[in-house]
Amino acid sequence: LAHPGTRGKSGVSGAASDSSGTRKNALSAEKARRIKRIGLFVNPEKPAERALLREAAAIASAAGCETAADSATRREYDLPLPEFPSLQDLARWANLLTVFGGDGSMLRVARETAGTDCLILGVNLGTLGFLTACSAQETRPALEQTLAGQFEVDRRRLIEASLPERPDHPRWLALNDFVIGRGATPRLIELEVTVDGDTLTRYRGDGLIVSSPTGSTAYSLAAGGAVVSPNAEVFALTPICPHTLSNRSVIVSLDAQIVVRLLTRRVETYFSPDGRMGVPLQVEEPVVIRKSSHQASLVRLPGRSFFKTLREKMHWRGSTLSGPKAQEGSLG
Repeated sequence: LAHPGTRGKSGVSGAASDSSGTRKNALSAEKARRIKRIGLFVNPEKPAERALLREAAAIASAAGCETAADSATRREYDLPLPEFPSLQDLARWANLLTVFGGDGSMLRVARETAGTDCLILGVNLGTLGFLTACSAQETRPALEQTLAGQFEVDRRRLIEASLPERPDHPRWLALNDFVIGRGATPRLIELEVTVDGDTLTRYRGDGLIVSSPTGSTAYSLAAGGAVVSPNAEVFALTPICPHTLSNRSVIVSLDAQIVVRLLTRRVETYFSPDGRMGVPLQVEEPVVIRKSSHQASLVRLPGRSFFKTLREKMHWRGSTLSGPKAQEGSLG
């Protein structure tokens, strides 16, 4: 016979497991109940197959959800769905926005839907797809899992920038980064940077990247910047080709206010949000960067994580060593 204590432990463990499973199922059901209206959006530069969109609409309908698309997507793919004149209008109506495209599409959707409570499910039609949840081939299981409430939500903080000397210009939003960089002339520019009014340094080089945690794996990474976990509340300031023997990102609080001023004359310099068309800067003109009050709500499916994506998409490994023997050898 089993020892009574063993039976007691097993019973407690089983009860705890059952309770945990019940809570998980209840949470999934609650998430599923919140998704009743689904929007479809396709990046016009990343064409999708019509059958893929029709399948997505059919899955939503089978789950009892309403489905609509922005006008450009509906007309391009001849979808028998209601349409909304813009992506913003669609996001205000929908609980879940299914985005067919790549990382550029996700950046655009995050900016243009800022201020809505819409969840964003990315289906990768591009190359890297770091911000998307699944590939085109995985659309059916991804949608079915999402509509069953089997997902987590990654809240990604947006950042904003303004040019105070141009009050007629709106504030810019970005999910990845803001870049201040030289134009076509291959000459150094000098930038002065302050953080909360305290002078940080002057950078001489091709420019500066101010990235959000999400943007740390984009241009900043290519420029030698640090990889930052998406839930870290920090900015990364990464110089581009600095004229120095050392090149390091500077990490500051996401609550900080960063001001960048161009000091160099006669070299065309641009300010660019999320890789979009740049705005020419004037000498001594301040660019003020801070965190936004908006967040993008990205759907993350079971078995996925930032670090797993980092290993798979970027082919990253912390070490080429593995196993006890390799570890012992590394100490010798």
